[in-house]
Amino acid sequence: MSTNTLLKRTSLFETYKKYGAKVIDFGGWELPVQFSSILEEHEAVRKKAGLFDVSHMGEVLVTGRSAESYINYLVTNDVTKLSINQALYTAMCYPDGGTVDDLLIYKLANEKYLLVINAANIKKDVEWMEKHVRGEVKLQNVSGDIAQLAIQGPTAEVILQKLTEINLKKISFFHFAQHVNLDGITDVLVSRTGYTGEDGFELYLTTDKAEALWEKLLKVGKEHGLKPCGLGARDTLRFEARLALYGQELTSDISPLEAGIGFAVKTNKESHFIGKDILTAQRERGLTRKLVGIEVKGRGIPRHGYKVFSSKGEEIGCITSGTHSPSLKKGLGLALVSAEYAELGTQLKVEVRKKMIDAVVVKTPFYKKDL
Repeated sequence: MSTNTLLKRTSLFETYKKYGAKVIDFGGWELPVQFSSILEEHEAVRKKAGLFDVSHMGEVLVTGRSAESYINYLVTNDVTKLSINQALYTAMCYPDGGTVDDLLIYKLANEKYLLVINAANIKKDVEWMEKHVRGEVKLQNVSGDIAQLAIQGPTAEVILQKLTEINLKKISFFHFAQHVNLDGITDVLVSRTGYTGEDGFELYLTTDKAEALWEKLLKVGKEHGLKPCGLGARDTLRFEARLALYGQELTSDISPLEAGIGFAVKTNKESHFIGKDILTAQRERGLTRKLVGIEVKGRGIPRHGYKVFSSKGEEIGCITSGTHSPSLKKGLGLALVSAEYAELGTQLKVEVRKKMIDAVVVKTPFYKKDL
């Protein structure tokens, strides 16, 4: 275990040792990359269930009479369509269309929203939100007060149901229940969301209750194959499901449309939002760059930052994420390439350790389960 006290830690840090975690520096946080092995944990989530500590994520409470219109000005999706107890995936953009962050918005009540942001972006995002406050709005950065656990996989519902009397089947995808009692752990927000491509839940609660809930879940989940999981499996799982990672698929230089999350960009919503003009122009004129899935032929794994070339040797883009897929047993990558090379079946080359490896554009997501 690392003893670097300069890194931030979640309230579950001391519990990691008990389960044999290997910890790493992840964006300034000391977090588990794995407990057993990445492959074992990946398979657990695909076939049974995995439990993740994602308490490093940031949370901002937005309240006030102007909360809805203010958030709608900040983000690309349409917040006015949200009902209470419904969640929304969206992006915040710069005026030039580049991405500030991707995030989830939870409508807790009228004039009350919880924004869940990426851990490495907390300071930047909060400053951006404060800079663009308009109307009667109150912002509270409650990141240090809230823990988040994610239970993901085919048996996640069965496991979690053991701890609560509410009928989890009634919580549909991207909806949530508030003030849930999980075997004596009260006031938990239970959200049917996740970052793995599987069914499951994200659980928000105060940091002082997180360790108790972690232990209860692992105890009741043992017979259903629940395993503690780290960031390594979280990354391979989200990659196979083609879920964007900020800093790779989304950056200040990559727009949500280029990253392939156009479903979360409502350029036709009535109100103006930051970046709307550029994103509208991108949509109307057509993109010059697109994110595609690629499969490498032969040996070699495409990694983040590797250069991508046309079949004739012209540099056309780069890999944003790549790995040897645990589920599909092949080298796969997400690549941001010139739009003319984005058609399925297009032959490409990837520079892997100074060697040119053949690749082809393939359909994404690489893995999809009907939820």
